[in-house]
Amino acid sequence: MRVLNYLELQDRLDRSGIATSVDHQRQALADAGVDVVTTPWTDGHPAWAVCGKLAFDDPVFESYDVAHCNMIGPGSVAVARHADRNDIPLVLHAHVTREDFRGSFRGSNLVAPALGEYLEWFYSQADQVLCPSEYTKGVLEAYPIDAPIEPVTNGIDTDPLEGFEGFRDQYRDRYDLEGMVVFAVGSVFERKGVTTFCELARQTEYDFAWFGTYDDGPHGSDAARRWTADPPANVTFTGWVDDIRGAYGAGDVFLFPSKVENQGIVVLEAMACGKAVVLSDIPVFREYYEDGHDCLICSDEREFSEALARLESNPDLRERLGENAKETAREHGLDRVGDRLVEVYEGLV
Repeated sequence: MRVLNYLELQDRLDRSGIATSVDHQRQALADAGVDVVTTPWTDGHPAWAVCGKLAFDDPVFESYDVAHCNMIGPGSVAVARHADRNDIPLVLHAHVTREDFRGSFRGSNLVAPALGEYLEWFYSQADQVLCPSEYTKGVLEAYPIDAPIEPVTNGIDTDPLEGFEGFRDQYRDRYDLEGMVVFAVGSVFERKGVTTFCELARQTEYDFAWFGTYDDGPHGSDAARRWTADPPANVTFTGWVDDIRGAYGAGDVFLFPSKVENQGIVVLEAMACGKAVVLSDIPVFREYYEDGHDCLICSDEREFSEALARLESNPDLRERLGENAKETAREHGLDRVGDRLVEVYEGLV
């Protein structure tokens, strides 16, 4: 079986969770023995394909048995139309929803309603829609999407995290971090809880560090620009880090007060590293994780503050949550991702 696994604008999304999920898919499919092609275009780029091939009556599109698209732009629309004309099964992966687009960039809340209408049309073209969670499936069904929808975990690749412990001293020294370090990983968005993160830091004496990029230009949200420009004294926004293992090595308690997530790969990464994890009380986290077993789930700032105090005063609790979190992360291994994708493709073919 030859499968197109396409990420439109891949070069611009290389630091995103979507790109990480696609990397997981491709690695899982390769491990499962699937022949994967990553571009639909015979010359690697749609403009070159159209200009260089049509005049010679050569095919613009590569040959594949299943088309699997991970973004929502014009290139993916072209793949969907080609698949329809040529009876090629089409899988559309719903990494983007109206709900998780809100609170990401300046003006994203204004665009979100129109985006929802577009996504309803776009995803409804699929023979199969995949999404990261049952929560996201419910969101899409409410649009509604006129296509079958099934959840499949984004998975976790532990290989890039190996040896993270060895980066602890280097990264703590680099960012002047001491004691129990409360940390987050990923792009700094209001949707991901940057205001809660900073407000909690104001209430405590712990060092807080957010490892990830942020937009301090006109596209950044007001909240993200405000906090990154003038953070509390005990908060460090690192920007892009050379090696993500440094983040997981330096931090002790992973705090993720996100307002909306379709799954949250960074949570699985923190769990795979055996970190105590503190999460917001949103449906997708309740779906995948268990409060008091592999994480602590909090519904407001008071509960977050109490959770951090418990973890600071009780190292045994941190260790127990971390060990259980490792087990949870193992349930999302790439072998599970590969088996599920192959099952979907075979059912369509």
